[in-house]
Amino acid sequence: MKTHISLSASLARRRAVQSAVGAVALVMATGLFTACAPDKPQFQSIDLTGADYAQGFSLADYNGQVRTLKDFAGKVVVVFFGFTQCPDVCPTSLADLAQTKKLLGSDGDKLQAIFITVDPERDTPELLKAYMTNFDPSFLALRPTMAQLPGVAKDFKIYYKKVEGKTEGNYSMDHSAGSYVFDSKGRVRLYNRYGAGAEVLASDIRLLLKNT
Repeated sequence: MKTHISLSASLARRRAVQSAVGAVALVMATGLFTACAPDKPQFQSIDLTGADYAQGFSLADYNGQVRTLKDFAGKVVVVFFGFTQCPDVCPTSLADLAQTKKLLGSDGDKLQAIFITVDPERDTPELLKAYMTNFDPSFLALRPTMAQLPGVAKDFKIYYKKVEGKTEGNYSMDHSAGSYVFDSKGRVRLYNRYGAGAEVLASDIRLLLKNT
């Protein structure tokens, strides 16, 4: 019985020592990792860094020129989906983008706003150009064909649906309201919630410009 107790006590002491050594090693390793890891930017928008969707686009703008993210290398690109006859969400979002550009001051020219219509049936190139330049001359609208639209929506995980009105030919469009933000190297980084405001977006864009 004494031998059993002695062996048990010895085993317990050995395990305690092993546990203590392991804990010290873990603390040291964690401390080393913390000291070496770069500070992660604290964005106010949803951080999508490393996402495998919303990787880009290849669509014609209102001038008929096919655009991709590579065309805007060196700029932060904000992509928003909507339609010109949208009563509130779209004009509010585009007005916020115009205000964001002003808040960025000298860095305002490093922001490129991209509007992708979910209503190419009614949103003609002429209408899109007039609509966008009303907010800012540098803002661009892209017009997918009816055949392209489902694929683009799937790639960006956005929702859209045609909602018939009370009279024939009169309809509206339900659609997702947030914006995707790409850094100056063309990587999707953030999802900015609708209604977050120009100050929030401007702050996040400054962080992207500083940390890209």
